[in-house]
Amino acid sequence: MNEIDQLPLVVIAGRPNVGKSTLFNRLVGRRQAIVSDMPGVTRDRKEGEALLRGKRVRLIDTAGLEEAAPDTLYGRMRASSESAVSQADLVLFCIDARAGVTPADKHFAAWLRRQNKPVLLLANKAEGAAATSEVLEAYSLGLGTPMALSAEHGEGIAHLMGEIADRLPDTKREKAPRSDRNARRDEGDDPEEDIRPAGPLRLAIVGRPNAGKSTLLNALLGEERMITGPEPGLTRDSIAVALHDEVGPIQLVDTAGLRRKARIEQDLERMSVSASIEALKMAEVVVLTLDATLGVHEQDLQIARLIEREGRACVLALNKWDAVEDRAATRQAIADRIETSLAQMRGIPVVTFSALTGAGVQKLLPAVRRAHEVWNSRVTTGELNRWFEAALERHQPPLVDGRRLKLRYMTQAKSRPPTFILFGTRAELLPDSYKRYLVNGLRETFHLPGTPIRLQLRGTKNPYAETRS
Repeated sequence: MNEIDQLPLVVIAGRPNVGKSTLFNRLVGRRQAIVSDMPGVTRDRKEGEALLRGKRVRLIDTAGLEEAAPDTLYGRMRASSESAVSQADLVLFCIDARAGVTPADKHFAAWLRRQNKPVLLLANKAEGAAATSEVLEAYSLGLGTPMALSAEHGEGIAHLMGEIADRLPDTKREKAPRSDRNARRDEGDDPEEDIRPAGPLRLAIVGRPNAGKSTLLNALLGEERMITGPEPGLTRDSIAVALHDEVGPIQLVDTAGLRRKARIEQDLERMSVSASIEALKMAEVVVLTLDATLGVHEQDLQIARLIEREGRACVLALNKWDAVEDRAATRQAIADRIETSLAQMRGIPVVTFSALTGAGVQKLLPAVRRAHEVWNSRVTTGELNRWFEAALERHQPPLVDGRRLKLRYMTQAKSRPPTFILFGTRAELLPDSYKRYLVNGLRETFHLPGTPIRLQLRGTKNPYAETRS
C-alpha cells in the first residue's frame, strides 16, 4: 500500500457551490483544484496531501451532493462522493452561510448522520458579522456546533486546521511533504548532469475529449475512480491518483480533454485546458490516448508535438481497439501518419487496447516503464565519439559560406530527455538537415525510440578570424 493511502482521510462534502474546492485549496496550501462561480465545476474526487498542525492527512474534494437518478451524470457524481464519504476518517460538511440552511442541506445532513462518521459542520462564506444568524441556524442540522469560516478570505482556517488535527488519531509529527525540487544528482562524470527527483514515476494521460482517458484510468486502478459516460468533456480538472505496478509506485494523472484553441469558448474550459497542460509539463511519461476508430486527428498531432517540445517520454495509446474492423489497415494508416508528421518522435511505442472491456490494458504500464528507461538513457563519452567519428566519415558536414565546418566531439549533457552537445568550429552554423542526420543516427545506434532527443551546438571561436585582411 502506498504511504499516502495510510494517512487519515478527510473528505469535504456538501451541495454544489458552497466553496468546497476553495476550502480544499486553502488546506493543501496551493491552488490545486479548479475554482469557479459556476455550480457543479467539481465532478471527480480531487485528492491532495496536507500538513495540519503537524499531522499529515489525505484530503479529498468531492462533487456536490445532489438528488438525481443513478444513471444520470449528477447521479454518478453523487455516487462518487458517497463512496469517498464511506472511506473517510472525518467528514467536513460545508454549507453556504450566506444562503442559510437549505432543504438540500437538511437532506444530506440526515444522510450523513446515518453514516456514523465523525463530522465537522462548516458554515463557509461567513465573512464578518452579517452571516451570524445563518450560522446559528446550522445547529438545526444536528451535526454539532457549526464553525464559521471564509475559505476565500482565509478567515477561520487556522482554527479549522487545529480542530481537524484534534479529531484525528495521534500520529508522530512529520515534516511537510517533500517537493520535487528536493532531488539528488545523477551519478556520472559530466558536470552538466541533470537532477532527478526521487519518488514515484509521474505519468499523465492526455488526449482529445471522449478518447476514453478516464475509462483507461479506471481500468488501470480496477475501480470506478473517475466518472465516465457517453458525454464528452466529463473530466474538468486534472485528477492525480496513486498506483503500483511490479516495479514500484506511479503517480497517475487523468486530464481534461484538449481541444483546438479556437474551439475553447468558456473560461472554465480554459482553466481545464491549462490544468491539463500543467499536468503534462510535470509528467515524466505521457500517455497520448486516441480513439482508434477515428484514427489520428490533427489535434492529436498537435498534442504530440507539445509533448515533444516539453521533452517528455510518450506512449501512444489506441483505445476502443475492439471496435476497429480492419485492424491491420488501421494500424498501418496510423503508423504512416505518425512517420510523416512526427519524425522527431520516430519509433514512438504504440499500445492497442479497450479500456471499456479491459482487453489489452495490461500492456500499457510495461510500455510506460520501457519509455521511461529510454528517456533516462545515458551514453558514455567514449561510445558516443566512436559513433560520431564513424558518422562524420559516412557523411562529411556540408560547406557553409564556402568552408567546411570542423566538428570535433560530442558529449551527453544530461538525460530526461537525452541531451547531447556537439562542439566544433562554427558548429552553431550546422544546417538542420545535418542535425536531423545526427539525431536519427543517435536514435538508431543507441536505441532511443520515440523519446525526444536534444542536440545543442557549441561553436569555438577562431582567434585569428578578426586579424585577417
